[in-house]
Amino acid sequence: MTARRTLGLFEGFGIEIEYMIVDRESLSVRPIADELLKAVAGAYEMEVDRGALCWSNELALHLIELKTNGPVESLRGLDESFRRDLSEIDALLAPLGARLLSTGMHPWFAPDELRLWPHEDDSIYRTLNRIFDCRGHGWSNLQSMHVNLPFADDDEFARLHAATRLVLPILPALAASSPYLDGKPSGFLDTRLEMYRHNAQRIPSVTGRVIPERVFRHSEYQRLLHGIYRDLKPHDSEGILQHEWINARGCIARFDRMALEIRLLDVQECPKMDIAIAQATTAAIEALVEEAWVSLEEQRAWKEQRLEKVLLSTIAEAEHALIDDLSYLEVFGLGTRPIRADALWQHVIETRVDTRPDRAEAGPALRLILNEGCLARRIVRASGPNPNRGRLREVYGRLADCLLQNQGFSGDP
Repeated sequence: MTARRTLGLFEGFGIEIEYMIVDRESLSVRPIADELLKAVAGAYEMEVDRGALCWSNELALHLIELKTNGPVESLRGLDESFRRDLSEIDALLAPLGARLLSTGMHPWFAPDELRLWPHEDDSIYRTLNRIFDCRGHGWSNLQSMHVNLPFADDDEFARLHAATRLVLPILPALAASSPYLDGKPSGFLDTRLEMYRHNAQRIPSVTGRVIPERVFRHSEYQRLLHGIYRDLKPHDSEGILQHEWINARGCIARFDRMALEIRLLDVQECPKMDIAIAQATTAAIEALVEEAWVSLEEQRAWKEQRLEKVLLSTIAEAEHALIDDLSYLEVFGLGTRPIRADALWQHVIETRVDTRPDRAEAGPALRLILNEGCLARRIVRASGPNPNRGRLREVYGRLADCLLQNQGFSGDP
Protein backbone atom coordinates (compact mmCIF):
# COMPACT_ATOMS: atom_id res chain seq x y z
CA MET A 1 0.00 0.00 0.00
CA THR A 2 1.74 3.17 -1.21
CA ALA A 3 0.51 6.09 0.89
CA ARG A 4 -0.33 9.22 -1.11
CA ARG A 5 -0.43 11.15 2.14
CA THR A 6 0.21 10.22 5.74
CA LEU A 7 -2.84 8.28 6.88
CA GLY A 8 -3.84 7.72 10.48
CA LEU A 9 -5.23 4.60 12.08
CA PHE A 10 -8.01 2.99 10.01
CA GLU A 11 -8.11 5.90 7.55
CA GLY A 12 -7.14 3.58 4.71
CA PHE A 13 -6.77 -0.07 3.78
CA GLY A 14 -4.65 -2.04 1.36
CA ILE A 15 -5.52 -5.56 0.23
CA GLU A 16 -3.26 -7.98 -1.67
CA ILE A 17 -4.50 -11.43 -2.77
CA GLU A 18 -2.48 -14.14 -4.52
CA TYR A 19 -3.98 -16.64 -6.96
CA MET A 20 -2.67 -19.75 -8.68
CA ILE A 21 -2.76 -20.13 -12.45
CA VAL A 22 -3.82 -23.67 -13.26
CA ASP A 23 -4.76 -25.79 -16.26
CA ARG A 24 -8.39 -25.27 -17.16
CA GLU A 25 -9.09 -29.02 -17.17
CA SER A 26 -6.58 -30.79 -14.92
CA LEU A 27 -6.17 -27.89 -12.44
CA SER A 28 -2.43 -28.60 -12.21
CA VAL A 29 -0.32 -25.42 -12.02
CA ARG A 30 0.64 -23.51 -15.17
CA PRO A 31 3.73 -21.24 -14.89
CA ILE A 32 2.50 -18.53 -17.26
CA ALA A 33 2.09 -15.41 -15.10
CA ASP A 34 4.57 -13.62 -17.34
CA GLU A 35 2.47 -14.34 -20.41
CA LEU A 36 -0.65 -13.06 -18.64
CA LEU A 37 1.06 -9.79 -17.70
CA LYS A 38 2.49 -9.47 -21.20
CA ALA A 39 -1.00 -9.87 -22.66
CA VAL A 40 -2.10 -6.64 -20.96
CA ALA A 41 1.18 -4.69 -20.80
CA GLY A 42 2.74 -5.66 -24.12
CA ALA A 43 5.94 -6.70 -22.34
CA TYR A 44 7.09 -8.86 -19.44
CA GLU A 45 6.28 -6.24 -16.82
CA MET A 46 6.33 -7.07 -13.10
CA GLU A 47 3.27 -4.92 -12.40
CA VAL A 48 0.46 -3.46 -14.47
CA ASP A 49 -1.96 -0.73 -13.43
CA ARG A 50 -5.57 -1.74 -14.06
CA GLY A 51 -7.29 1.22 -12.43
CA ALA A 52 -8.75 0.27 -9.06
CA LEU A 53 -6.31 -2.65 -8.80
CA CYS A 54 -2.81 -3.58 -9.88
CA TRP A 55 -1.70 -7.01 -11.11
CA SER A 56 1.82 -8.13 -10.28
CA ASN A 57 4.13 -11.12 -10.38
CA GLU A 58 5.38 -13.21 -7.49
CA LEU A 59 8.36 -15.48 -6.88
CA ALA A 60 6.65 -18.48 -8.47
CA LEU A 61 5.71 -18.17 -12.13
CA HIS A 62 2.35 -19.84 -11.52
CA LEU A 63 1.19 -17.03 -9.19
CA ILE A 64 -0.44 -13.69 -9.90
CA GLU A 65 -1.21 -11.07 -7.27
CA LEU A 66 -4.08 -8.60 -7.37
CA LYS A 67 -3.87 -5.62 -5.04
CA THR A 68 -5.51 -2.30 -4.40
CA ASN A 69 -3.90 0.51 -6.35
CA GLY A 70 -2.88 2.44 -3.25
CA PRO A 71 -4.97 2.72 -0.07
CA VAL A 72 -8.76 2.67 -0.25
CA GLU A 73 -10.96 4.57 2.18
CA SER A 74 -13.19 1.60 2.96
CA LEU A 75 -13.35 -2.16 2.49
CA ARG A 76 -17.03 -1.88 1.72
CA GLY A 77 -17.80 -3.17 -1.79
CA LEU A 78 -14.13 -3.84 -2.52
CA ASP A 79 -14.81 -7.45 -3.43
CA GLU A 80 -16.57 -6.24 -6.58
CA SER A 81 -13.34 -4.64 -7.87
CA PHE A 82 -11.55 -7.96 -7.44
CA ARG A 83 -14.43 -9.85 -9.07
CA ARG A 84 -14.28 -7.65 -12.18
CA ASP A 85 -10.54 -8.11 -12.61
CA LEU A 86 -10.76 -11.86 -11.99
CA SER A 87 -13.32 -12.08 -14.77
CA GLU A 88 -10.98 -10.18 -17.09
CA ILE A 89 -8.09 -12.47 -16.20
CA ASP A 90 -10.23 -15.53 -16.86
CA ALA A 91 -10.99 -14.23 -20.34
CA LEU A 92 -7.25 -13.72 -20.99
CA LEU A 93 -6.32 -17.16 -19.67
CA ALA A 94 -9.07 -19.11 -21.44
CA PRO A 95 -7.33 -19.14 -24.87
CA LEU A 96 -4.23 -20.49 -23.10
CA GLY A 97 -6.24 -23.34 -21.58
CA ALA A 98 -5.79 -21.93 -18.08
CA ARG A 99 -7.79 -20.38 -15.26
CA LEU A 100 -7.31 -19.13 -11.70
CA LEU A 101 -7.62 -21.12 -8.50
CA SER A 102 -7.80 -19.77 -4.96
CA THR A 103 -7.21 -21.24 -1.44
CA GLY A 104 -4.03 -21.13 0.62
CA MET A 105 -2.23 -24.03 -1.10
CA HIS A 106 -2.53 -26.14 -4.21
CA PRO A 107 -3.61 -29.59 -2.99
CA TRP A 108 -1.28 -31.72 -5.15
CA PHE A 109 1.44 -29.32 -6.35
CA ALA A 110 4.92 -30.87 -6.30
CA PRO A 111 7.61 -28.33 -5.30
CA ASP A 112 9.89 -29.61 -8.06
CA GLU A 113 7.42 -28.02 -10.48
CA LEU A 114 8.52 -24.57 -9.32
CA ARG A 115 9.65 -22.11 -11.97
CA LEU A 116 10.93 -18.77 -10.71
CA TRP A 117 10.03 -15.45 -12.30
CA PRO A 118 12.75 -15.21 -15.02
CA HIS A 119 12.54 -11.61 -16.20
CA GLU A 120 13.69 -8.17 -14.97
CA ASP A 121 14.69 -7.66 -11.33
CA ASP A 122 14.81 -11.39 -10.69
CA SER A 123 17.93 -11.05 -8.50
CA ILE A 124 15.79 -11.09 -5.35
CA TYR A 125 14.16 -14.38 -6.33
CA ARG A 126 17.47 -15.93 -7.35
CA THR A 127 19.02 -14.89 -4.03
CA LEU A 128 16.11 -16.28 -2.03
CA ASN A 129 16.33 -19.53 -3.95
CA ARG A 130 20.09 -19.80 -3.44
CA ILE A 131 19.84 -19.28 0.32
CA PHE A 132 16.60 -21.09 1.16
CA ASP A 133 15.99 -23.41 -1.83
CA CYS A 134 12.48 -22.31 -2.78
CA ARG A 135 11.60 -25.77 -4.06
CA GLY A 136 9.53 -26.37 -0.98
CA HIS A 137 5.89 -25.89 -0.09
CA GLY A 138 6.88 -23.11 2.32
CA TRP A 139 8.07 -20.96 -0.57
CA SER A 140 6.45 -22.15 -3.78
CA ASN A 141 2.98 -23.23 -2.64
CA LEU A 142 1.63 -20.47 -0.41
CA GLN A 143 -1.24 -18.14 -1.33
CA SER A 144 -2.18 -15.47 1.18
CA MET A 145 -4.16 -12.29 1.55
CA HIS A 146 -2.24 -9.38 3.05
CA VAL A 147 -4.13 -6.65 4.89
CA ASN A 148 -2.30 -3.32 5.16
CA LEU A 149 -3.28 -0.86 7.88
CA PRO A 150 -1.70 2.62 8.08
CA PHE A 151 -0.17 4.45 11.02
CA ALA A 152 0.95 8.08 11.16
CA ASP A 153 3.69 8.04 13.80
CA ASP A 154 5.39 6.03 16.53
CA ASP A 155 2.47 6.32 18.91
CA GLU A 156 0.02 4.95 16.35
CA PHE A 157 2.47 2.23 15.36
CA ALA A 158 2.75 1.14 18.99
CA ARG A 159 -1.02 0.92 19.42
CA LEU A 160 -1.55 -0.87 16.11
CA HIS A 161 1.29 -3.33 16.58
CA ALA A 162 0.25 -4.19 20.14
CA ALA A 163 -3.33 -4.87 19.03
CA THR A 164 -2.42 -6.82 15.90
CA ARG A 165 -0.03 -9.13 17.77
CA LEU A 166 -2.96 -10.23 19.92
CA VAL A 167 -5.29 -10.91 17.00
CA LEU A 168 -2.80 -12.89 14.91
CA PRO A 169 -3.17 -16.19 16.86
CA ILE A 170 -6.87 -16.52 16.07
CA LEU A 171 -6.76 -15.58 12.37
CA PRO A 172 -6.45 -19.22 11.18
CA ALA A 173 -9.75 -19.93 12.94
CA LEU A 174 -11.48 -17.80 10.30
CA ALA A 175 -9.15 -18.14 7.34
CA ALA A 176 -7.64 -21.67 7.25
CA SER A 177 -8.12 -22.99 3.72
CA SER A 178 -5.22 -25.40 3.17
CA PRO A 179 -5.92 -28.92 4.48
CA TYR A 180 -4.00 -30.92 1.84
CA LEU A 181 -0.33 -31.46 1.03
CA ASP A 182 0.98 -33.64 -1.80
CA GLY A 183 -2.56 -34.81 -2.51
CA LYS A 184 -3.21 -36.05 1.04
CA PRO A 185 -4.65 -34.65 4.29
CA SER A 186 -1.76 -32.97 6.09
CA GLY A 187 -3.14 -33.12 9.63
CA PHE A 188 -3.42 -29.33 9.73
CA LEU A 189 -6.32 -27.21 8.56
CA ASP A 190 -3.89 -24.35 7.93
CA THR A 191 -1.07 -26.28 6.30
CA ARG A 192 0.13 -23.08 4.64
CA LEU A 193 1.04 -21.55 7.97
CA GLU A 194 2.63 -24.76 9.21
CA MET A 195 4.88 -24.72 6.13
CA TYR A 196 5.43 -20.96 6.46
CA ARG A 197 6.66 -21.35 10.05
CA HIS A 198 9.56 -23.49 8.90
CA ASN A 199 10.47 -22.10 5.49
CA ALA A 200 13.44 -20.04 6.73
CA GLN A 201 14.94 -22.49 9.21
CA ARG A 202 18.40 -21.93 7.78
CA ILE A 203 18.23 -18.40 9.20
CA PRO A 204 15.63 -18.58 12.01
CA SER A 205 15.61 -14.85 12.76
CA VAL A 206 13.86 -14.20 9.43
CA THR A 207 10.56 -15.68 10.66
CA GLY A 208 11.08 -15.82 14.42
CA ARG A 209 8.04 -17.33 16.13
CA VAL A 210 5.71 -15.81 13.49
CA ILE A 211 4.14 -13.76 16.30
CA PRO A 212 6.28 -10.59 16.37
CA GLU A 213 8.31 -9.55 19.37
CA ARG A 214 7.22 -6.75 21.69
CA VAL A 215 8.53 -3.93 19.52
CA PHE A 216 6.68 -0.62 19.72
CA ARG A 217 8.98 2.09 18.34
CA HIS A 218 10.62 2.70 14.99
CA SER A 219 14.08 2.59 16.55
CA GLU A 220 13.35 -0.75 18.25
CA TYR A 221 12.04 -2.15 15.00
CA GLN A 222 15.20 -1.12 13.17
CA ARG A 223 17.25 -3.08 15.71
CA LEU A 224 15.14 -6.16 14.99
CA LEU A 225 15.67 -5.70 11.24
CA HIS A 226 19.41 -5.17 11.62
CA GLY A 227 19.59 -8.45 13.52
CA ILE A 228 18.01 -10.20 10.53
CA TYR A 229 20.34 -8.37 8.12
CA ARG A 230 23.35 -9.41 10.21
CA ASP A 231 22.30 -13.07 10.10
CA LEU A 232 21.73 -12.84 6.34
CA LYS A 233 25.01 -11.13 5.51
CA PRO A 234 27.21 -14.26 5.28
CA HIS A 235 24.79 -15.55 2.63
CA ASP A 236 23.92 -12.19 1.03
CA SER A 237 27.08 -10.09 0.93
CA GLU A 238 25.56 -7.67 -1.61
CA GLY A 239 22.62 -6.88 0.69
CA ILE A 240 20.02 -7.79 -1.93
CA LEU A 241 17.58 -8.97 0.73
CA GLN A 242 18.23 -6.21 3.25
CA HIS A 243 14.78 -4.62 3.08
CA GLU A 244 11.84 -4.43 5.47
CA TRP A 245 9.92 -7.10 3.54
CA ILE A 246 12.48 -9.82 4.33
CA ASN A 247 11.06 -9.94 7.86
CA ALA A 248 8.65 -12.85 7.54
CA ARG A 249 6.72 -12.54 10.78
CA GLY A 250 2.93 -12.73 10.75
CA CYS A 251 2.73 -8.97 10.59
CA ILE A 252 5.52 -6.63 9.60
CA ALA A 253 5.98 -2.89 9.75
CA ARG A 254 6.52 -1.17 6.42
CA PHE A 255 7.89 2.20 7.48
CA ASP A 256 8.64 2.85 3.80
CA ARG A 257 4.89 3.24 3.34
CA MET A 258 3.82 3.74 6.98
CA ALA A 259 1.65 0.64 7.15
CA LEU A 260 1.47 -2.59 9.07
CA GLU A 261 1.17 -5.62 6.79
CA ILE A 262 -0.72 -8.67 8.11
CA ARG A 263 0.39 -11.88 6.39
CA LEU A 264 -1.36 -14.73 8.20
CA LEU A 265 -4.57 -15.03 6.18
CA ASP A 266 -5.07 -17.92 3.75
CA VAL A 267 -6.79 -16.97 0.51
CA GLN A 268 -10.49 -17.87 0.50
CA GLU A 269 -12.75 -19.22 -2.23
CA CYS A 270 -13.75 -15.78 -3.52
CA PRO A 271 -13.17 -12.06 -2.87
CA LYS A 272 -16.44 -11.70 -0.97
CA MET A 273 -15.12 -14.12 1.67
CA ASP A 274 -11.64 -12.57 1.69
CA ILE A 275 -12.94 -9.06 2.25
CA ALA A 276 -15.35 -10.25 4.94
CA ILE A 277 -12.42 -11.79 6.82
CA ALA A 278 -10.47 -8.56 6.35
CA GLN A 279 -13.44 -6.72 7.88
CA ALA A 280 -13.52 -9.04 10.90
CA THR A 281 -9.76 -8.82 11.33
CA THR A 282 -9.84 -5.03 11.20
CA ALA A 283 -12.79 -4.91 13.60
CA ALA A 284 -10.95 -6.97 16.22
CA ILE A 285 -7.79 -4.88 15.90
CA GLU A 286 -9.71 -1.61 16.05
CA ALA A 287 -11.48 -2.69 19.25
CA LEU A 288 -8.13 -3.36 20.90
CA VAL A 289 -6.66 -0.09 19.64
CA GLU A 290 -9.64 1.65 21.25
CA GLU A 291 -8.90 -0.32 24.46
CA ALA A 292 -12.46 -1.64 24.40
CA TRP A 293 -11.62 -4.62 26.59
CA VAL A 294 -8.10 -4.17 28.00
CA SER A 295 -5.62 -1.31 28.27
CA LEU A 296 -2.72 -0.66 25.91
CA GLU A 297 -0.35 -1.40 28.76
CA GLU A 298 -1.89 -4.86 29.22
CA GLN A 299 -1.71 -5.52 25.47
CA ARG A 300 1.96 -4.62 25.28
CA ALA A 301 2.83 -7.06 28.07
CA TRP A 302 2.02 -10.21 26.09
CA LYS A 303 5.10 -12.22 25.10
CA GLU A 304 5.23 -13.90 21.73
CA GLN A 305 5.90 -17.34 23.28
CA ARG A 306 2.53 -17.31 25.01
CA LEU A 307 0.67 -16.07 21.93
CA GLU A 308 2.41 -18.72 19.83
CA LYS A 309 0.65 -21.48 21.81
CA VAL A 310 -2.74 -20.18 20.70
CA LEU A 311 -1.52 -19.83 17.11
CA LEU A 312 -0.29 -23.42 16.97
CA SER A 313 -3.67 -24.69 18.11
CA THR A 314 -5.58 -22.73 15.45
CA ILE A 315 -3.11 -23.77 12.73
CA ALA A 316 -4.00 -27.37 13.54
CA GLU A 317 -7.71 -27.16 14.35
CA ALA A 318 -8.82 -23.73 13.11
CA GLU A 319 -12.18 -22.72 14.56
CA HIS A 320 -12.43 -25.88 16.71
CA ALA A 321 -9.26 -25.02 18.64
CA LEU A 322 -9.97 -24.80 22.35
CA ILE A 323 -8.61 -21.63 23.93
CA ASP A 324 -8.06 -22.35 27.61
CA ASP A 325 -5.79 -19.40 28.43
CA LEU A 326 -8.36 -17.35 30.30
CA SER A 327 -6.11 -14.30 30.38
CA TYR A 328 -6.00 -14.36 26.58
CA LEU A 329 -9.78 -14.54 26.43
CA GLU A 330 -9.97 -11.55 28.76
CA VAL A 331 -8.15 -9.55 26.09
CA PHE A 332 -11.40 -9.79 24.10
CA GLY A 333 -13.79 -9.18 26.97
CA LEU A 334 -14.31 -12.87 27.77
CA GLY A 335 -12.44 -15.20 30.10
CA THR A 336 -14.77 -16.94 32.55
CA ARG A 337 -14.25 -20.39 30.97
CA PRO A 338 -12.37 -22.01 28.07
CA ILE A 339 -14.12 -21.63 24.70
CA ARG A 340 -13.46 -22.61 21.10
CA ALA A 341 -11.98 -20.10 18.72
CA ASP A 342 -15.21 -19.83 16.74
CA ALA A 343 -17.05 -18.70 19.88
CA LEU A 344 -14.45 -15.96 20.36
CA TRP A 345 -14.97 -14.82 16.78
CA GLN A 346 -18.74 -14.94 17.17
CA HIS A 347 -18.37 -12.51 20.08
CA VAL A 348 -16.15 -10.18 18.02
CA ILE A 349 -18.46 -10.31 15.01
CA GLU A 350 -21.62 -9.68 17.02
CA THR A 351 -20.14 -6.75 18.92
CA ARG A 352 -17.82 -5.14 16.36
CA VAL A 353 -19.05 -6.11 12.87
CA ASP A 354 -22.83 -6.53 13.03
CA THR A 355 -23.20 -3.22 14.87
CA ARG A 356 -21.40 -1.21 12.18
CA PRO A 357 -23.25 -0.26 8.95
CA ASP A 358 -19.95 -0.04 7.04
CA ARG A 359 -19.17 -3.65 7.98
CA ALA A 360 -22.64 -5.20 7.94
CA GLU A 361 -22.26 -6.53 4.39
CA ALA A 362 -19.59 -8.91 5.73
CA GLY A 363 -22.17 -10.57 7.98
CA PRO A 364 -23.49 -13.31 5.63
CA ALA A 365 -20.00 -14.44 4.63
CA LEU A 366 -18.84 -14.55 8.24
CA ARG A 367 -21.99 -16.45 9.23
CA LEU A 368 -21.11 -19.10 6.64
CA ILE A 369 -17.77 -19.60 8.40
CA LEU A 370 -19.32 -19.64 11.88
CA ASN A 371 -22.09 -22.04 10.83
CA GLU A 372 -20.23 -24.42 8.48
CA GLY A 373 -16.63 -23.97 9.54
CA CYS A 374 -13.56 -22.45 7.94
CA LEU A 375 -12.98 -23.13 4.25
CA ALA A 376 -10.50 -25.91 5.01
CA ARG A 377 -13.12 -27.77 7.03
CA ARG A 378 -15.72 -27.30 4.28
CA ILE A 379 -13.24 -28.61 1.69
CA VAL A 380 -12.51 -31.70 3.79
CA ARG A 381 -16.23 -32.31 4.31
CA ALA A 382 -16.84 -32.11 0.56
CA SER A 383 -13.81 -34.25 -0.34
CA GLY A 384 -14.19 -37.06 2.16
CA PRO A 385 -11.57 -38.48 4.55
CA ASN A 386 -9.08 -39.83 1.97
CA PRO A 387 -9.88 -38.33 -1.43
CA ASN A 388 -8.13 -39.44 -4.59
CA ARG A 389 -6.92 -37.03 -7.26
CA GLY A 390 -10.21 -37.25 -9.14
CA ARG A 391 -12.23 -36.27 -6.10
CA LEU A 392 -9.89 -33.39 -5.29
CA ARG A 393 -10.11 -32.26 -8.90
CA GLU A 394 -13.91 -32.21 -8.62
CA VAL A 395 -13.98 -30.25 -5.35
CA TYR A 396 -11.31 -27.75 -6.38
CA GLY A 397 -13.11 -27.31 -9.69
CA ARG A 398 -16.12 -26.17 -7.68
CA LEU A 399 -13.84 -23.79 -5.79
CA ALA A 400 -12.54 -22.35 -9.06
CA ASP A 401 -16.14 -21.72 -10.09
CA CYS A 402 -16.84 -20.01 -6.75
CA LEU A 403 -13.92 -17.66 -7.45
CA LEU A 404 -15.41 -16.44 -10.71
CA GLN A 405 -18.95 -16.28 -9.33
CA ASN A 406 -17.82 -14.52 -6.13
CA GLN A 407 -19.83 -16.99 -4.07
CA GLY A 408 -19.10 -18.82 -0.85
CA PHE A 409 -18.40 -22.56 -0.93
CA SER A 410 -20.56 -25.02 0.97
CA GLY A 411 -19.03 -28.29 2.09
CA ASP A 412 -22.26 -30.16 1.46
CA PRO A 413 -22.02 -32.68 -1.44
